[in-house]
Amino acid sequence: MKKILCCMCGVLIPANPSNMCVDCIKSQVDITDGIPKQLTIQWCRGCDRYLQPPNHWAIADLESRELLTICIKRIKGLNKVKLVDAGWVWTEPHSKRLKVKLTIQKEVFTSAILQQIFIVEFVVQGQQCDKCQKFEAKDTWNSVVQLRQKVDHKRTFLFIEQLILKHNAHSQTLNIKEKPDGLDFFFSNRNHAMKFVDFISCITPVKTKKSEQLISSDEQNNAANYKFTFSVEIVPLSKDDIVCLPPKIAHQLGNMGPLVVVTKVSNLIHFIDPNTLQTGEISALTFWNSPFRALSSYKQLVEFTILDVNLTGETRGRFALADIQLMRSVDFGANDNMHDIRSHLGNILNPGDLALGYDVSTSIYNDSDLIGLKKNKYLPDFVLVKKTYPGKNDFRFKRHYYYKQIEKEGIENPKKFDIERMERDKEDFLNEIEEDPEMRSKINIYKAPDAAQILKERIKKMEELGMDEDAIKAQLSMDELLDEFDNITMNDEVFEEDDEEYDDDEEYEEEDDEDMME
Repeated sequence: MKKILCCMCGVLIPANPSNMCVDCIKSQVDITDGIPKQLTIQWCRGCDRYLQPPNHWAIADLESRELLTICIKRIKGLNKVKLVDAGWVWTEPHSKRLKVKLTIQKEVFTSAILQQIFIVEFVVQGQQCDKCQKFEAKDTWNSVVQLRQKVDHKRTFLFIEQLILKHNAHSQTLNIKEKPDGLDFFFSNRNHAMKFVDFISCITPVKTKKSEQLISSDEQNNAANYKFTFSVEIVPLSKDDIVCLPPKIAHQLGNMGPLVVVTKVSNLIHFIDPNTLQTGEISALTFWNSPFRALSSYKQLVEFTILDVNLTGETRGRFALADIQLMRSVDFGANDNMHDIRSHLGNILNPGDLALGYDVSTSIYNDSDLIGLKKNKYLPDFVLVKKTYPGKNDFRFKRHYYYKQIEKEGIENPKKFDIERMERDKEDFLNEIEEDPEMRSKINIYKAPDAAQILKERIKKMEELGMDEDAIKAQLSMDELLDEFDNITMNDEVFEEDDEEYDDDEEYEEEDDEDMME
C-alpha cells in the first residue's frame, strides 16, 4: 500500500483522500457538533412513566430498551449522522442522571468516513402527568357512572366489586364513592366511562341512561364542553329470590310458573319452577319491558328440617324433583306441624338435613306483585331454595381465606344500623362463596396467614360438631386460593393502555340525548 506524509503533522500514513492522519482529522472535524451533550427528561413519580413529547407518557424501567428509545428520540441532530450503536452507562439509581453512550459515523472531506463515540447525559426532572394531576385533585372528572340497585342488601355489589378487581376494570377511575344504594365511579374521559358501562352490562343485567351537563360552549366554533352522567340500574333480583312472573313473560317462557326461584343472575336472569323443574331465562331488555320485583329475598329465609324425601324420578341438570315432608325448625316441641311440598332440591336433600326456604303461607304480598297468578290458583305454602348445615356459624368465625376490596370513599357519618347491616352482608357473602363453587371460580380469593393450620382446625371442629362429609368437602381447598403475589402484575398496574388524548376531553360537539338499553 502506498505511504504518504500527513499534510498536518508529517506522520507517515497510508494514502487516503483527505491526506491526513486520524488524529488530525479529529482535531479539525467534530462530527458531534450540533448534537447536545446534556438534556432533560420528564418523569412522573406517581405512575413511574416518562414523557415522550408532545403529550404521550410511556412506562419504562431504568436502563431498558424502551427508555433508551425515548432518550434517543429526544436527541436532536442525529438525522445528520449515522447511528451505529447506543447503550447505557451505569449511574446511581438515585442520582437523577441517565447517561447514553452513542457511536456515530459521518462522511468528512471526500470519501472519508469518521466514527466517534461520545456520551449524552440526561437530567431526570419530576413532573406530574395529566392523569396523576386529575387523580390527586379527585374533582376534575369528566364522566361519572352511577351504579345502583334497589334492594335491601349489598351482596350483588360485593360480587361485582370482586369481578371489577379481577379484570382490573377500575384502572381508569379517578375516584370511587360509596352511596347508600350503590357506588359512583368517576372518570377523566367519556370513553373510559362507556367502556366501564359495557363491562358492567356484560356481567349483570342493567338499564343505562345517559345525561349531560353543559359546562362551557364556543358558539363561534360550534363546540361545547360537557360533563356526562351514566345512570346504571341493576335488576332488583338476586340468587335464591322467589318471584311471580308477569303473564307476558310467563307466556314467553312456555307458561312457566308463575311462582319461580331465581337460580342465577349473570348477563341473563335464570329461573326454575320448583314444582315442574321447568327452566327459563330472560335478558335485561325483556325484564325492563315488563319489570317485576322479588316476592321474598334472602333476609326472609326460614330454616326447615327435612323429615322425608321421595324422588319422582324427573331430573333436569343438577336438579331433581321430589315430594318432601318437612317442618319448621322452630316448631320442634311447640306444635310439631308437618307439611308436604314438592321441591327441585331432591338430589341434595336427605331425611334429617336442614334447608332454607320461604314461608309463603304467612307472608303478605301486594296485589301488584301477584299479577301473574291466575284465578283459582294458589301459591305453595313453602318454597325451598338451598341446603344448609347445623352450627355453621360456630366454626366460621375464623376463615383461612380473604378477599380484597376496592379503595373507595365511604359514606359520610354512617349510622350504626348501616354499619351492622354491611357487616351482615359481608358475612352472608362469605357464606355464599363457601357454598357456591361456581361463584368461587369467577373471583380471586387469597390465602390468609397460616391458612393450612386454620383450615385444619376448621375441619376438626366440623367433625366434632357431627357435620356430614358433604359439608366438610365443601370447604375451600388450598388449591382454590391464591398467594398474595400471584396477582401483582395484573391488579397493581395503575395505568394500562389508552394513553392517547381524546378530543372529547377538551370539547364535545353537541348531540342529542339518548338512552341506551343494555
